[in-house]
Amino acid sequence: MILFEEIRNLLPQKYPFLFIDRVVEFEEGKKIVCVKNVSGNEPVFVGHFPDFAIMPGVLIIEAMAQASIILFKKSLAIKHGENTVFLLASVSNARFTKPVFPGDQLLIEIIVEKIVSKGAIVHATVNVGEKTVAKANLTFGIAEKGTLI
Repeated sequence: MILFEEIRNLLPQKYPFLFIDRVVEFEEGKKIVCVKNVSGNEPVFVGHFPDFAIMPGVLIIEAMAQASIILFKKSLAIKHGENTVFLLASVSNARFTKPVFPGDQLLIEIIVEKIVSKGAIVHATVNVGEKTVAKANLTFGIAEKGTLI
């Protein structure tokens, strides 16, 4: 299990843009399962929507991306300097099947389709309980100070 303090050190994103609370399963280079607890106190719910709070789909995609970044940083054999970042290059076949509300707990599963030194392709599935709420394929590139390696 990877706890929040290590997650905070692994991800380039910082508050209020951290969307992974815990890693509950990890297979190097293959799979990661993460938890995101959705709180009604998150800043996004002030405007999305004030009278009917729903987690935006783009933030669910961001949680998928952050889970993937943790997997890459713990798996890739290449050297990662302080300035190395994993950039989300594309999202395909994204589907949102149920809304996510404050109080829900997201279980984010990332399965590696292909991983190489310059990037990766993953398949992501997000569940709340036994129900799938989102799926997508994500492609990443690796950058160093804004230039693809």
